[in-house]
Formats: sequence, structure tokens, C-alpha cells
Amino acid sequence: MIFRKNLLCDVILVADGGMEVPAHKMVLAACSPYFYAMFTSFEERDQQRITLQGVDYSALELLVDYVYSAEVHVTEDNVQVLLPAANLLQLTDVRDACCDFLQAQLHPSNCLGIRAFADLHGCLELLTHADSYIEQHFSEVVDAEEFLTLEPEQVAKLICSDRLMVPSEEKVFECVISWVHHDLEKRQNDLALLMEHVRLPLLSQEYLVQRVEEEPLLKANLQCKDFLIEALKYHLLKGEQKSLFKTPRTKPRQPRGLPKVLLVVGGQAPKAIRSVECYDFKEERWYQVSELPTRRCRAGLCVLGGRVYAVGGFNGSLRVRTVDIYDAAADQWSPCPEMEARRSTLGVAVLGNCVYAFSCLCLILFINVNQNHLKFNRYFTYIVGGYDGESRQCLSSVECYNPEKDQWKPVPEMSARRSGAGVGVLDGVLYAVGGHDGPLVRKSVEVFNPETNQWTPVSDMALCRRNAGRQLIFSYI
Repeated sequence: MIFRKNLLCDVILVADGGMEVPAHKMVLAACSPYFYAMFTSFEERDQQRITLQGVDYSALELLVDYVYSAEVHVTEDNVQVLLPAANLLQLTDVRDACCDFLQAQLHPSNCLGIRAFADLHGCLELLTHADSYIEQHFSEVVDAEEFLTLEPEQVAKLICSDRLMVPSEEKVFECVISWVHHDLEKRQNDLALLMEHVRLPLLSQEYLVQRVEEEPLLKANLQCKDFLIEALKYHLLKGEQKSLFKTPRTKPRQPRGLPKVLLVVGGQAPKAIRSVECYDFKEERWYQVSELPTRRCRAGLCVLGGRVYAVGGFNGSLRVRTVDIYDAAADQWSPCPEMEARRSTLGVAVLGNCVYAFSCLCLILFINVNQNHLKFNRYFTYIVGGYDGESRQCLSSVECYNPEKDQWKPVPEMSARRSGAGVGVLDGVLYAVGGHDGPLVRKSVEVFNPETNQWTPVSDMALCRRNAGRQLIFSYI
């Protein structure tokens, strides 16, 4: 290349260490806003020798070569000097190539370092990707050496995130204890700062008593004892009291990017079974996971705090009170306190931090309420239609449950009796689909708007259906 032969060059760029790279001002200015401004508006336009402070020679040589060839080879050996130099000289394509390279290199052992590097040099997209990677691989990240070198403020910022993907809050607690023990004399004073962000109320009562309460570091710290007392008090609360007891530490984490799977729990084949199967949408395959402790069909299912609750059901002979919890990370079922009544073919809903069991199918509807220009978000549970065992009649009645007041109230009836209707929510309105009214199975559909408090008919389905499944996908039911 002509610049390598120093032909007609009119400027010499001097890197750290006094190393020189010859070039042409016109070519540099055409490719770099930094050099364009330098050679048109500043005193350097008349200089033939320009010193670039803080620019590594190998990086400068690569960047000048890129200006002439439009090619650059990013490697592990040069990326840490190439990116800051490209940033300074405003060669955005090279900077972006470096960011793409580092993003592809993200690993639990280096992601904290890459994040710090991105933050230092203002690479916002790389910073966002690194943050997301750290949140999704938290369990592996905190087991790597980089985590133990973080400053207390950095640890606090990491563990306060709502989006941490952890099998349980135990991992967050244990990583804090490990970090403090790594430099005990210096770090034990930071324990309270970090424990403020550990969501102790989300831990099991057994773990709190056997592990957290017995941790010597916490025993010696009064503020940490307060966090433990808060958690134990939370476990003593019943039902709706828990959802009213709100602190930053009682809020379940809500990780993004969770792998999407479908869990099929129990069932009839032809008798009640214990089998549980999982479908992985990404890999498009079914596989077996841990079986239920007992045979079960017609159980109600819900998810709370990343765990699956199997509530009630029928064991082939009797309706049951049993409640079991599935931890996907441990692939393990554990028992939960039984319900007071036996229930089968029931509706189960999660409101706040509570699981509600209804002796019928139900649906949660999110309603946005405006009062005095203030906006409130509320959740209500609706019981739609069904079957009255005494009168042996299908029902058109609808009832609404307000968890804040612990009250049921009737709402306008549907235009038709419906038992076994499919019910779904879309854009804040409730759809009742099909069902049967006794002698006939219906194909009609009607919609309830809680703002107008009215049911409105919409287009019929092509076929009559009852007990149909329904799901919201991409804004369609």
C-alpha cells in the first residue's frame, strides 16, 4: 500500500512509546470524523507530526491499515487495545466489530470483566448484552473467580436485579456469604449492605432456620438479624396477609429469557397416573421429569415464584386435598400443606403471592382503574358459567372475586348457559367460548368488558366445542 511505502504521506501519527505510522490526511479525514475535525478546525491541520495520547501502537497500525483496506482482524490479543483506539478515533465500524467479538466471547468466567470494559468505554449495546448474560447465567457467574474480585457496590447492583435467573434465593444468599469470606476482615462490614438485597422471605422456612439463622456472620450483625426476623414473620402470615406484606425482599424475581417449556402433570391413561412430561419448544422434543408423589388426574396447576403447584385432583378413587410443588431446577417434587377440602377439576389462580383454589374453572382478569387521575392496576378472578349439581342445570351466571376485600359479587350474566366453556383474556376483556347448555354444545362466543359491565356477542366458531383448550399467542386467542 502507498502509505506503507511512505509515498506522498503528509502526516505522521505518533502512538504511545513514540512509534510512528505515516498516513495521508485526506484519507484519514474521509474515514474518521475525529481526523476530519482535527484537519479542518484545529491547529493540527498545519502539523505534519501528531501525537495521539493513550493510543497503542499495534492498534493504531491496525486502524490506519483499516482506513486504507476496509479490513481489520479482531482477536483476543488485540481487542482490548483496538476497541478504545477505535472509540477515540471514531471508527464506529471497527468499534462495533470489537463489541460483536466480545459479545460472542461472553462466558461465566469472563462476563463481569467484559461488562466492566464495555461500561468503561461507553459501549452501551455490549453493556446491555453483558448484563443480560450475567442475569441469565448468575449461578455459574458467582462460582467464577471474577465475582470474588468485585467491589461491594458492584455485588449489590448485581444481586438487586429482579431479572436474576436462579433456581432459588439460596444461591443469592450463598454467593454473598462466599464473597464476604473471600476477604473477611475487609468485607464483613459490607454484609448488611448486601443482605438488604437478598430476598430471605422467598427462602423456605426450613432453610431459614437451619442455614441462615445459624450463619455466624449474621449472628454477629444486628441489621442482618432484622432481615431474618422479617423473613420468619413473613412465613407466619396466612393467605391474603402475605400479599399485603410487601417489601423489596418479598417480591419474586422475574427473569427474562427463561426457556419456554410445557409441563403435563398426571392425567388418565386410562387410570390416574404419576407421570410428568415436559415439552421443550426450542428443541422440539418431549422428555420425562420426576413423577408426582401420588397418582393424580384433574389437578389444578399454577406457577408461583418459579415453581409449579399441583393442587387437588382425583386419584382414581377419591378427590384429594394434596398439594405438591415442583422445582424444575432440582427436578424434584415436595409436599405442601393440604387444603381443607377435597377438590377435583378445580380452578387455580395466583394473586399476589397467594395460590387460590376454586371448585370450578376460573380466570384472572387484569383491570386498569383510573381514579382522580391516578392509575391503579388490579387483578380480579372471574367464575364463568358452570354446572349446578343440585338443580342439574348449566349456568349463565358470572361472579367476580376481589382479593383486596376478600369478597365475591355477581356481574351481568351471559346471554346463554355455558358449562365447560373455554375462557380467555385479551386486551382487558374476557372471552367465553363454546361450552354446553345441557342438551346442546355451543359454537357461540361472547365478550365481557369490565369497564362497561356488559356482555357482547362476537362471531361464532366454525364448530361446536366444549371443554376446549385455549391460549393467547401473539395477541390471538
